Amino acid sequence: MDYLYYLFVLLGFLAVALFLEGAYLAWNAYRGPEAKRIARRLHAMSAGQGTEQISIVKKRLLAQTPALDRLLLQLPRVHQVDRLVLQSGVRLNVASFLGLTLAGGVAGLILSWLLHLPAWIAIVVVVAVAGLPTFYVYAAKARRLHTIEAQLPDALDLMGRAMRAGHAFAGSLKMVGDEMPEPIASEFRLTFDEINYGIPLQDALTNLATRVPSTDLRYFVIAVLIQRETGGNLAELLDNISALIRARLKLLGTIRVLSAEGRLSAWILTVLPFVLAAVINLINPDFMALLWKDPTGLKLVGAALALMIVGILWMWRTIRIRV
Repeated sequence: MDYLYYLFVLLGFLAVALFLEGAYLAWNAYRGPEAKRIARRLHAMSAGQGTEQISIVKKRLLAQTPALDRLLLQLPRVHQVDRLVLQSGVRLNVASFLGLTLAGGVAGLILSWLLHLPAWIAIVVVVAVAGLPTFYVYAAKARRLHTIEAQLPDALDLMGRAMRAGHAFAGSLKMVGDEMPEPIASEFRLTFDEINYGIPLQDALTNLATRVPSTDLRYFVIAVLIQRETGGNLAELLDNISALIRARLKLLGTIRVLSAEGRLSAWILTVLPFVLAAVINLINPDFMALLWKDPTGLKLVGAALALMIVGILWMWRTIRIRV
């Protein structure tokens, strides 16, 4: 009798334990975190339902830490800054770029305080030093775009030959990414990766035109997209675009040679007043001190700077010829 009692207690315990385990597994299958995650993804993937969108495109982070990234996302026009940094090709993110700008402003403020500069000169120094990272990024962007524009005709010729040999358009992009030098190789390789991962061709080429804001590259993107809609010989179209770009670059080189004297004159007239003021200040500091100690001198300096800015803009606008 005692054995039957203990056996009944053991079986009752196992029954209760198995019932609780089964209830937990059933709840976890329908209401648990994994079930909710699957339900959210199915809801997002269902046609025309849900607001969550699943993207396979790698997203750029504005900072290394998630908290700082979320904070930077609240700033206005932060994506334009991120696009500028991306187009320049420098190995910086938005947080590093803004940190360098802030550090430059602080360094300019400390330098102005140590040199006991007047307030208006201190403001100019702070703005100039803080703007050095921006100037560097813009200069890197211009150099990178100039290099890509010079490499683009050879890349289009390579794509045309690859397509005549039987390769698909995506395969020709991969050949450019594998065989061409940087920086055009990385851009075309990234475009091939996007197409290979399932992004539509139009979106991938649009992303390429966004990363490389070049007029010649936009001609290539527009021509390919139109050819995809209307049909035609894409290899011949690429050859024609390559010849057009080469002719434009040749004409641009001729114009740069003819305008070299004007650019040199513009540089001399831009730098000469500041160099002359620095030399006179070294020779006779009391003579130059009247310009920022006397109220009339400050007005004359302000008027001279305004006229110089107008003249500099006018000269650079005259010698800058778009082809």
